[in-house]
Amino acid sequence: MTDTSARLQPGDTAPDFTLPDADGNPVTLSEVVKASGGSAVVYFYPAAMTPGCTTEACDFRDNLRAFDSAGLTVLGVSPDAPERLAAFRDKEGLTFPLLGDPEKTALQAYGAFGEKKNYGRVVQGVIRSTFVIGPDMTVQKAFYNVKATGHVDRIKRELGL
Repeated sequence: MTDTSARLQPGDTAPDFTLPDADGNPVTLSEVVKASGGSAVVYFYPAAMTPGCTTEACDFRDNLRAFDSAGLTVLGVSPDAPERLAAFRDKEGLTFPLLGDPEKTALQAYGAFGEKKNYGRVVQGVIRSTFVIGPDMTVQKAFYNVKATGHVDRIKRELGL
């Protein structure tokens, strides 16, 4: 089903990336981590404005204070173009950066793109995944094939937030 060879594990160095945000401005993961003086939660999702991705994004939005208080910057990454991300952000009132990866370079570097089962068929696509990246750019937590609903609560539990 899913190719696990490219999957990141806790302790691995997080691949750095620079991707455009919803306004087309470049955002570099290592700079975000350094500027925050803390860590980052990077979550990869299939597509803006779809039901599951909206549920997940709004869940992060509604829990952002807990992540901010713990020194965690939340970044959402999908293969969408900046214009679509801007529409998604504005429609849902999202207050954290959404980054576009249409070339799927970051998605592939994190093992968040590949074969997956969708309605019983094996397809190529985004594997809904979330990573907690530490201040030294190491992967502290790696979650693959997560469900959109309840996932943010699971992260908060695992991080003691």
